[in-house]
Amino acid sequence: MHSISRRLLRKLFVSFTCLFILLAGSSASLSAEDEYVLGPGDLLQIQVYGEQDLTVKVRIEEDGYLSYPFLGEIRVAGVSVDRLQRTIDSGLRGDYLVNPDVRVYLLEYRPVYVNGQVRKPGGYAYVPGLTVQKAIALAGGFTDLASQRGLFVIREGAPDQARRSADLNARLRPGDTLIVEERFF
Repeated sequence: MHSISRRLLRKLFVSFTCLFILLAGSSASLSAEDEYVLGPGDLLQIQVYGEQDLTVKVRIEEDGYLSYPFLGEIRVAGVSVDRLQRTIDSGLRGDYLVNPDVRVYLLEYRPVYVNGQVRKPGGYAYVPGLTVQKAIALAGGFTDLASQRGLFVIREGAPDQARRSADLNARLRPGDTLIVEERFF
């Protein structure tokens, strides 16, 4: 009987391990789809270990490019931090360095913009987890004329630049524009 429970425990352990691996694989693919892409206004730090001249802080320009020593202008808008890291690594490898250790860090996200019937319209620093309600609070809250149902978000990079209806709990992304409309009496 003792050996039966050992075999059963071993089978359960193997089954749970396989299940864990499958679930971990599926969540990794989901996070890859949601991976943050860089855009104009993001502030980056690019470090190359042991190469002080190649370590820079740079803000991505409006045209989506950044200038990097030895490599010149690099188009970075629409690519992930990991992809940029690989691009710089491969650009420096061989001609400039034998085995570069390149790290790219996102120091500051591009801002979100809050317009319309808020007390202080303007651009505000994006932080992960920013919701419509939090963005309105950053902008000083609703004015007396604000419609709490007339909330719209324009996603940065959306091909049609369409205004999409939003509620107070909707999550914002870097570069989004939130519009608070005036209410009808």
